[in-house]
Amino acid sequence: MTALVRHGQTDWNRDGRLQGRTDVPLNDTGRAQALALAAQLAGQGWAAITSSPLSRARETAQIVADHLGLELLPPHDDLVERDFGEAEGGDAADLLARYPDGERPGQEPWPELTARGAGALRRIRAEHGDVPLVVVAHGTFLRATVEGLAGVELPRMANASSVVVEGAGDAWRLVREPQQA
Repeated sequence: MTALVRHGQTDWNRDGRLQGRTDVPLNDTGRAQALALAAQLAGQGWAAITSSPLSRARETAQIVADHLGLELLPPHDDLVERDFGEAEGGDAADLLARYPDGERPGQEPWPELTARGAGALRRIRAEHGDVPLVVVAHGTFLRATVEGLAGVELPRMANASSVVVEGAGDAWRLVREPQQA
């Protein structure tokens, strides 16, 4: 089993700005959300946790690991958020005005993102076998990963929310729909 977790809130999340690969840290609300997430995940048998190397995901993973006594594994570079290209940093109104057709220059294409996410999770699961694992990453990345693995389109994930998947190779399924901490 694998819990896929979106990091806690950042100032850019609060302000409605598109982060992508920009390394924006958690804010105090995000840290509190990570603590609530740890409480939600407690007692479920998780053994280890890994994350994207971006600080908002890494700090979320560290908080959860500390509170649950989990082994904090090294970060995985292939868990980073989608590259939104020139759109990073923009808010909804700005992005609609600049890119009314939704095409954002330099943005990682959705099919490439779903393939990258699915491939990353397959590699991580192969590396760690049947160990119940928590993976902390980013909202758009996680939605694409679940779609690439299980063919399920998830709604937008709230900060510090999680889904659970299980599987191997090309046989994956969504075990638990998004839950917010």
